[in-house]
Amino acid sequence: VIEPYYADFACAAARLIIEVDGSQHDADRAKDEARSRFLATRGYRVLGFWNREVLTDLDSVQRQILAALTLPPLRGGPLPLPGGRGEDEG
Repeated sequence: VIEPYYADFACAAARLIIEVDGSQHDADRAKDEARSRFLATRGYRVLGFWNREVLTDLDSVQRQILAALTLPPLRGGPLPLPGGRGEDEG
């Protein structure tokens, strides 16, 4: 829990949150973006992936997470996310 939100996966030491969502979240994009902006103000980087992406292209998901772990900590606003959510779930 990172009040007032629940993260799917979080690593406080790395200030990294991983969200894995189904297509129902495509309709709640504005809420997801607001959550990510809020968490960024707390120093967290949020990576979002579609369920299908995790199930069918785990290597790519793992590479993106590793890349995020090598970035410097957030200072100020959110950084652009590498790949991840935003592509059609298919």
